[in-house]
Amino acid sequence: MTVATHDTNPRTWGLPARRLVCGLVLLSGMAALSWEVMWQLQSTLALGVSAWGAALTLALTMGGMCVGALGMGALLRHRRAAQPLRIYAGLEIVVGLCGLLLPYAFDVVEAFDTTIYATMPSQAPLTHILSIAAVLGVPTLCLGATLPVLGLMARQCGVSLATLYGFNTLGAAGGVLLAGFVLIPALGLAQAIWFIAGINIVVGLCAWMLAAGHAPSEAAATEAPRAQGGGAQDFGRLAFLIVFVTGFATFVLEVAWFRSLTAAFFSTTEAFAIMLAAVLLALALGAAAVPLLKRKQVALGVVLGLAGIFILLATPIIERIDTRSASTAAYSFIAFMQWFGMTFYATGAPMLLLGVALPWILDDQSDTRRWGALYGVNALAAMIGAVCAAWVFLPAIGFARTAWMIGGLVTIVALVIMPRAYRVRIGLAALVALAVAVIFESGIGRTRVQGMDRLSDDRKLAKILQFYEGPDVTVTAVEDKAGRRSLYIDGFSATEQETDGDKRGVEHYMQWMGHLPMLLHPDPKTALVICFGTGQTANALRRENPESLRIVDINKNVFKLAPHFPANEGVLDDPRVKATAMDGRAFVRRTDEKFDVITLEPMPPTFAGVNALYSQEFYKAARARMTADGVIAQWMPFHLVSPRYSAAIAKTMQSVFPNSIMWFDYPSQTGIILGSMDDDGDLGREWPGFMRHDIERTMKRDEVERWIIMDREAMARYTDGAPVITDNNQLLSYGEAAHDLRTGRTMDRLKANKAVIEPFIERRDQ
Repeated sequence: MTVATHDTNPRTWGLPARRLVCGLVLLSGMAALSWEVMWQLQSTLALGVSAWGAALTLALTMGGMCVGALGMGALLRHRRAAQPLRIYAGLEIVVGLCGLLLPYAFDVVEAFDTTIYATMPSQAPLTHILSIAAVLGVPTLCLGATLPVLGLMARQCGVSLATLYGFNTLGAAGGVLLAGFVLIPALGLAQAIWFIAGINIVVGLCAWMLAAGHAPSEAAATEAPRAQGGGAQDFGRLAFLIVFVTGFATFVLEVAWFRSLTAAFFSTTEAFAIMLAAVLLALALGAAAVPLLKRKQVALGVVLGLAGIFILLATPIIERIDTRSASTAAYSFIAFMQWFGMTFYATGAPMLLLGVALPWILDDQSDTRRWGALYGVNALAAMIGAVCAAWVFLPAIGFARTAWMIGGLVTIVALVIMPRAYRVRIGLAALVALAVAVIFESGIGRTRVQGMDRLSDDRKLAKILQFYEGPDVTVTAVEDKAGRRSLYIDGFSATEQETDGDKRGVEHYMQWMGHLPMLLHPDPKTALVICFGTGQTANALRRENPESLRIVDINKNVFKLAPHFPANEGVLDDPRVKATAMDGRAFVRRTDEKFDVITLEPMPPTFAGVNALYSQEFYKAARARMTADGVIAQWMPFHLVSPRYSAAIAKTMQSVFPNSIMWFDYPSQTGIILGSMDDDGDLGREWPGFMRHDIERTMKRDEVERWIIMDREAMARYTDGAPVITDNNQLLSYGEAAHDLRTGRTMDRLKANKAVIEPFIERRDQ
């Protein structure tokens, strides 16, 4: 058999040229993971935030890479004297050019999605698959196709394929941080896309020019020598089992462990970037260790056996990271470095050891089709692992037992391939590790809830009422020692309710999120609630007697927990109420209904994906679904963002609803922004809803009016100079607002905001 190869004599490649190749591969990996960040973000804007959408994007990405690797491996197998650097250059340039078209392509996807929901809603899942596949098909095929080409490049320049793979993975770790911490905050989505595309195109041009000085030798078109060291082992068909299991295990663990880590670090985009970067760094170090392990004649089976053992031992640590992490108040740069350190400490060893397998196996090959097939199988396994973890393992057995299962699976494969002399010792060590994992399981969802251990004594857990671990988030209804009931979402207390019926507790604003917009409307018949929580806002709206009430929440399990919160008075059982599990923004775009009132109280604005419910584009979409006298209410979390970004939230609302006012809820110390479709009116002067005397409310009209701290003119002064939040700048998720969240305690941010709004309160009183 003749295999495509090149001049593999290292003397024909100087050290600077080899370093340049490694640098290009590193930059290529950096761009590739930056693109994955962009693809996920653009798909959520086009199709809505959902576990299905995230899994679909990931699955199609890995599927495209699988097909690309298989196809390129087969294509190059019988080509003599192929020029890998020029093929690589072409692939990089195509990825860059596809990236430049990305925003326009997703605009088409969004429009197509809206049309499908209006005409054939049952076909929406299929159209999602087809549309995302159309957008990501070419670039993901090219990304996958680079792996067999990297193998040829490694042979040509005399560098280990494991080394190039390690540089590519190290670049991927840098790409995650580059996108999340630099490009999107500094440039916005549109310019970040241009920048990343520029990286691909520059890498392609440099590779093309480098190829001109290192033309392949026709005489060298014989079978390339295998890059096996002293520890090399011919696994035959078992090689496919090894790369499948390790790819499957890596992505299952990433999904499962990240679920627990987000309960400790919260679901911010920067926290996700740091966790992913820590894992990718470990995988890169694993690839870099391959040549050394081979020189030391360490068996791959032993390495994987240790990986299985460390997976089991790491899981009890990951279960408890929320008890050791910085508190919700310590969001400083140092805290983020602590997050990185804790993630790497807990996941680094098992991920490093797992990361040895694929580059080890690839480095032992010399056939491009074999490279492509092995990498394709690994990518396919990664796709299957991510989907199974989210939809099968986590809901069925929880993240800890999922990790145990994966640790056991990796250990079994390791025992099959390792030398017999090690099997008894590794097997016994794995059994001991499993016993440690089982004995020290923390009981998440049964005896503890992540995030509650760091609270004061009276706020600590007394009873878990109900627990769901789903494909998107973990939700828990709990009761603390003081009798308060709370809804925890991935370790964050989303809302709470006093069990003694207190109407002026911290949840007071939730009721008035419903009452206020209904009271401002002359005759509200249709209403929409985005984000259900414990249902108190929805119930307040229902008590104002609309003819129909739509409730939309991204997580269907939140509706299942509603009976544990009596304050909602069984709102979901009212025949006028219709609950829908969907991203709120996507629902607003997809529906053709018109609403007199829209109210929303999302998760903290700095959490991943929530910027979309505070952006100018969302408010425009909401306005298009409101009646002529419509009123909208938006939560203003003064305790979660700094004054600059509180003003930005208000400025964004006022940019779409000029007739906006600010209402301050004194019990909870949070605000409610109210906007009207009547641009020329003076919102807050008339309260026609108070003419409905048969409705029980906790406040009278004069008190409600006193709590208006800004009319439309005051709002204009308050927001003067503040930026407008858009889908492009992602100001709350990626900008300085996310940094502000790390710079002080909740009370510090609240005090800073109150210092800004206090003059408006004093001027109102005068």
